[in-house]
Amino acid sequence: MNAPQRIRLGDLLTQEGLIRPEQLTEALSLQKATGRKLGRIFVDNGWVTEAQIAKTVARQLRVPYQDLSDTVVRPDAVRALPEGLARRMRAMVLESDALGARVAMGDPTDIAAFDEIARLLKKDVQLVAVSESQLLALIDRSYTLGEDIGSLAKELTSELGAVEDELGELLGLNTAGAEDAPVVRLLQSVFEEALRKRASDIHIEPQERSLRIRFRIDGVLQVQTEADAKISTAVALRLKLMSGLDISERRLPQDGRFHVKLRNSSVDVRISTMPTQHGESVVMRLLNQSTGLLHLDGLSLPRHVKEAIGRAIERPSGMFLVTGPTGSGKTTTLYATLNALNNTERKIITVEDPVEYRLPGLNQVQVHEKIDLSFERVLRAALRQDPDVVLVGEMRDQVTAEVGLRAAMTGHLVLSTLHTNDAVSTPIRLLDMGVPRYMVALSLHLVLAQRLVRTICTHCAQAHEPTPQEHAWFEANGESLVGATLKRGRGCVHCSDTGYSGRTGVYEFLEMDQGLITALNRGDNEEFTRLGRAQMKGNNLRHDALRLVKDGRTTLEEALRVSTAVDEL
Repeated sequence: MNAPQRIRLGDLLTQEGLIRPEQLTEALSLQKATGRKLGRIFVDNGWVTEAQIAKTVARQLRVPYQDLSDTVVRPDAVRALPEGLARRMRAMVLESDALGARVAMGDPTDIAAFDEIARLLKKDVQLVAVSESQLLALIDRSYTLGEDIGSLAKELTSELGAVEDELGELLGLNTAGAEDAPVVRLLQSVFEEALRKRASDIHIEPQERSLRIRFRIDGVLQVQTEADAKISTAVALRLKLMSGLDISERRLPQDGRFHVKLRNSSVDVRISTMPTQHGESVVMRLLNQSTGLLHLDGLSLPRHVKEAIGRAIERPSGMFLVTGPTGSGKTTTLYATLNALNNTERKIITVEDPVEYRLPGLNQVQVHEKIDLSFERVLRAALRQDPDVVLVGEMRDQVTAEVGLRAAMTGHLVLSTLHTNDAVSTPIRLLDMGVPRYMVALSLHLVLAQRLVRTICTHCAQAHEPTPQEHAWFEANGESLVGATLKRGRGCVHCSDTGYSGRTGVYEFLEMDQGLITALNRGDNEEFTRLGRAQMKGNNLRHDALRLVKDGRTTLEEALRVSTAVDEL
């Protein structure tokens, strides 16, 4: 058992030449004034890195140093230390067997922590020095709050029993200790786990005998826990209180919004409730305000797509539409475009329902149908505010579309979204809504259609040999696999054994040229569609998805998932 020794970190780093004596003196003064750890002061001031500190301490203690950036640990080894203890002591079990345990510590000189770990594990402990930030990231990846959520749900069930009439008292809604109520701690754990797993939505669904909690991660729903059905009402009630909804109304759907702060993140939550046979179903969309707003350069747009958007927004007027189903990233693309347009020389007004992102410098208006603050009414008022750029959250009806297109004809740059399958069908969809042909032909400049595909987890990606069926499918679509690097994720702790981690966009765009405008004005929809598909040949959604497959960034199954919806392959 390689027990730690007491060492003076400042003296050790000075001896190694990593910091100067005057820096040590300054750090000691800061430590005395703030109580912060000496090593953290060194790192925050940029004098040394965490890795340099860990390696130096490892040499002094004669213990190994390990880079944890790509480390994957077994769940049974991790569970040897409770998560709370692991975080408090900045320690984690990397390996464990009958002979001993290999434990990573952010501070290998912490004798008290080492003694407590050894006492708890009851076996020989071999220390490993690691970077503290890498260790905390590995703890986040390796521990799951699923068991914690389950235990809190059981605690809430036992506390509620079969009583419903005294929910306010049982939930601590009228007491000073409300934050300690089981339902509050349960929801906090649910939100923390959703944030850790990068979930976009939380689904709380009452079933006949259980309450199912699911997360939508990278566009796919995953079950997190099943709890007793008795807690359904308590959970729905607390969420409705948080969002200011009517807690006495359980027969009608309701929509709301609230804000939560979790660890270092600030999250806006959009909530929708709907009465079902077994209780109120609740769906929450999570908008993490702490991640910052993406720029066009951060969207991984193909160069020809980025150039097309650049040409569209360089114009002083006209309409740029982004299309696709719900959850395809339309709003993200539009806000990245607004970010590129946002400067002190332009007045930008957005008309949205709801306002999903808050961007400084913009004049953002929330539509409120209950008080007759509709898209049409706000848009007409916005045009009297002398804007240069107008964002309309969605072209929902004929009137809104006509007002938006007329604004684009009269010197405004208008950005909006529309729910269509592909780029070519978008102008025709506007005509089907009753918009005059001349408006569409004169005002619409660019249509961008997009989808999101899951990307292969980089931590468990491995080469994939294409099957004969895959070869045949690529050839049938005019693509060759010569020089391709197909990959597949085998599943690991980083991706929750799915093989996928994160998403990226696939795109196609249609630019309104003279041929398309003429066909549209003539009312020849067939010719318009033929010309549009010819313009996008080789650069449509399907081919863009296949390029990602050939580059080893996604799988053929994902490419088929997005392209089948468009082309019915």
